Amino acid sequence: MTRIGAIFNPYTHTPDEFHDAVTAAERARLPELWIWEDCFRQSAFATAGAALAWTESLRIGIGIAPMPLRNVAATAMEIASIERLFPGRLLPGVGHGVLEWMGQAGARVASPLTLMREYVPALRGLVAGEQVTTTGRYVTLDAVQLNHPPVTPPPVYAAAEGPKTLRLSGEVADGTVLDSGHTAAEYQTAVAAIRGARAEASRGDGHDVVAYVVTAFGADSEARAIADVGDKPDPAERALWGDPAQVAAGARRYFDAGVDDVVLLPASRGDIAEFYAAAGEVARIVVGA
Repeated sequence: MTRIGAIFNPYTHTPDEFHDAVTAAERARLPELWIWEDCFRQSAFATAGAALAWTESLRIGIGIAPMPLRNVAATAMEIASIERLFPGRLLPGVGHGVLEWMGQAGARVASPLTLMREYVPALRGLVAGEQVTTTGRYVTLDAVQLNHPPVTPPPVYAAAEGPKTLRLSGEVADGTVLDSGHTAAEYQTAVAAIRGARAEASRGDGHDVVAYVVTAFGADSEARAIADVGDKPDPAERALWGDPAQVAAGARRYFDAGVDDVVLLPASRGDIAEFYAAAGEVARIVVGA
């Protein structure tokens, strides 16, 4: 099912702006608002819990929280607590984090792929209410089981970009978060790698692919969107701009590439309420298409 979301960017907006942004997103009837945890700006789970408490229908995606910073049991408890408080509205995701930042925090691992291979299955098992025992290079659990797991476990997403990580995400996670700045053809290649690995792992259930896409609305939107993409080739193929109808039409090429959820990333700091209002209109156009 095709979906539209939007992003609260911790680079361009501060935590004290988050409340007004969240209420604006709810007011705009935006289906999903995605956040991420970058060092050392804004936490993931505290932010997600606050946003869900302030709203009634908005779903909050975490794309992503870095695995090296948290023991997997702690992450499972965070997810379970939020999910039980606000059932069906949390979309939690994890990733290996920016290696330099992980090093600053004393949490850098030598093999991010090994960490993901150990961490994500353990996390999925814990939030599903299973008793998990495992001894790995980075994840060690001895008969750990949540006392109050979610009634319905939320999907666990993993961030991926390189070929090996894309395949691993398809194998071990319930969904994949893809970063911005890519063409539809590049997303199509990524989706093929994810789904191919999933098939090889005999994971027949669905896998949700989320893609962040740089987007601008209003005056000078094309110039702002392309400027945000940077010096990559064919920048016009890596962003969306225009009025909501134009953005909805442009998003179709990502859906056609296999992306399930196009999450609109504001191209520049501006009026976030206006951006979410336009993004909400894009969502309604896409659902009605």
